[in-house]
Amino acid sequence: MTVNGQPWAGDVEPRLTLADLLRDRLRLTGTHLGCEHGVCGACTVLLDGEAVRSCLVLGVQAEDRRVTTVEGLSGPEGAPTALQCELVAQGAVQCGFCTPGFVVTAAALLSDGVSRSREELREVLSGNICRCTGYEPIVEAVFRCQS
Repeated sequence: MTVNGQPWAGDVEPRLTLADLLRDRLRLTGTHLGCEHGVCGACTVLLDGEAVRSCLVLGVQAEDRRVTTVEGLSGPEGAPTALQCELVAQGAVQCGFCTPGFVVTAAALLSDGVSRSREELREVLSGNICRCTGYEPIVEAVFRCQS
């Protein structure tokens, strides 16, 4: 598989989740584990450009595919993206635990170039759980980052 643009090969136990592979074997700890049932969204990564819950995907399912974690979404030389800057500007990052999942989910959403209303964004982003911000700053940040 390719992880954040870099090829990776290795033996993977059939029961190992993609989340555990990324965190434990590849040390990409931006992929957070919350509920481990696919409900909270903290473990969201891109698999061939599509947002998926990595706690529900087996590592072996990523064979010959592209995986992008929150670490792979940063700008040149690790600079924050416009989305990450806007999340900070809107006060949408409080404890930070859910932030990587929101960043990945929003990046997937923004990648199609379609402008959405705040209500549409609220609906899509509601699949990620945040217990600190009340969602409005997150929705506003994503809204402002649309093309």
